[in-house]
Amino acid sequence: MTWWKQIVKVVSSRLLQFIIMILVLSFVTFLLMKITPGDPIRTILKVDDVRVTLEEEQQLREAYGFNQPILVQYREWLSNAIRGDLGDSLITNRPVMDMITSRLPATIGLAAGGIVMLFIIALPLGMLGAIYENKWPDRLSRLIALAGASMPSFWLGLLLIQLFSLHLGILPVMGRGTFAHYILPSITLGIAMAPMYIRLLRERLIHTLKSPYIEAAEARGVRRSRILIVHVLRGSLISIVTLLGLSIGSLLGGITVVEVLFSWPGMGELIVQAVMQRDYPVIQGYILVIGILVVTANLIVDIIYTVLNPQIRYGKEGL
Repeated sequence: MTWWKQIVKVVSSRLLQFIIMILVLSFVTFLLMKITPGDPIRTILKVDDVRVTLEEEQQLREAYGFNQPILVQYREWLSNAIRGDLGDSLITNRPVMDMITSRLPATIGLAAGGIVMLFIIALPLGMLGAIYENKWPDRLSRLIALAGASMPSFWLGLLLIQLFSLHLGILPVMGRGTFAHYILPSITLGIAMAPMYIRLLRERLIHTLKSPYIEAAEARGVRRSRILIVHVLRGSLISIVTLLGLSIGSLLGGITVVEVLFSWPGMGELIVQAVMQRDYPVIQGYILVIGILVVTANLIVDIIYTVLNPQIRYGKEGL
């Protein structure tokens, strides 16, 4: 079976899972929004500041369909969502889809910057730890990984702001506009994610370096640099890709803290405001979009498996 046929097979086998997961996610989210304490109608009317009658409150509840059974409300919301209509914000009256799509590129751009910074940090430290096993470079890489794993991302971000923005004054701290604005939040994300990649890469490289075919390559006089890049690092890529696919969800979740810290105009800042204001349509739309992104990212990981190792037979061999 050629590689492109395998890709078609992977996509078709995952399509049904994709639909089921999105349906379950959307329904659970919708249900949780309905049973969560708080009344969105009272938020809209701001009853603490403006006196309203019960009749006005009931009219607004009927206008939004909140007086209907939950299943009826969900069916209406889902039918609209399939057509790309996620409803309107209860607070701003703007279409939720427009609010999300206007901020989605900023979040994806920051996530990409975090992943790039992750590999800039993890690849050299993981390789140093494997090449100099149990020597001082290995101990240093493990110490850095331990420090990164022990450091909360918001605290790290504050330290970077203090050093590079307030003390040295060389990098901007708020907003999104130039390449310089990406540096501090990307470093914060990269360092927060790097420790587990450093440990995994070190263990996989050590295992691969002790393989017979590596010893055979060294015996044939193949250069050490070529062995490390072409053979050793390539043999560890599937494990790295596996971990990357599993950590996409945590990346998109952790990015919220970074966006708020650096006033990044992405979806993280949007969802924090929506939760504080009980803007349920925005929360539902956000979780739906994040769910689609995570499932899509894992599908891409499955496709990369096929490209890296065409011998993998999905459905017959577990990963």
